Amino acid sequence: MSLKAVRAFLNALDKAHPDARSELIYNNTFELLVSVVLSAQATDVSVNKATRALYEEAPDPASMAALGEDGIAQHIRTIGLWRSKAHNVALLCQQLLEKHNGQVPDNREALEALPGVGRKTANVVLNIAFDQPTMAVDTHIFRLGNRTGLAPGKTVRAVEDELVRRIPKEMLRPAHHWLILHGRYVCKARTPECWRCPVTEWCLFKDKNKIPPKR
Repeated sequence: MSLKAVRAFLNALDKAHPDARSELIYNNTFELLVSVVLSAQATDVSVNKATRALYEEAPDPASMAALGEDGIAQHIRTIGLWRSKAHNVALLCQQLLEKHNGQVPDNREALEALPGVGRKTANVVLNIAFDQPTMAVDTHIFRLGNRTGLAPGKTVRAVEDELVRRIPKEMLRPAHHWLILHGRYVCKARTPECWRCPVTEWCLFKDKNKIPPKR
């Protein structure tokens, strides 16, 4: 896909998702960080259900650290990998208190040093909470980057690097949300809904014309 087409592709997604934002529910940067950690191999819907009562009881690192691993676990048993996630969140809270005065750091190195926080999680937090032009590549964006020709790559990092290189800087931050929502609801893994896709004009998916309209 040409750079001219990339801009047109993203402009079309902007029109399709003018109010695009994370579907995670949170009240502050700390809750956002925890929700993103919990969202690994889990849906945003399941995380939101699990964290509603958790955040009412523990909306900050100190109160969540006081709950401890077992207390956190009681709230998140309905999501995948809940044992390891409870362990990581408990340690994460301790480190925020000990090393960052209870505040979520605004730089990649410090974020990725926290338990349970990898590059994708750091990118999400930096993008949403700190307005930084980062691109968090999840399964949806990885698929979309390759399927459409927007940013082909064999690895998540390769797709991320191509997206950062090819997307105009002023569009990079919102593009993270546009792409996730498009991959989640239109350009689906097994049954892409090409018949209602707003970017089909620029998409290079070779089978897009073979996808029948939904009846």
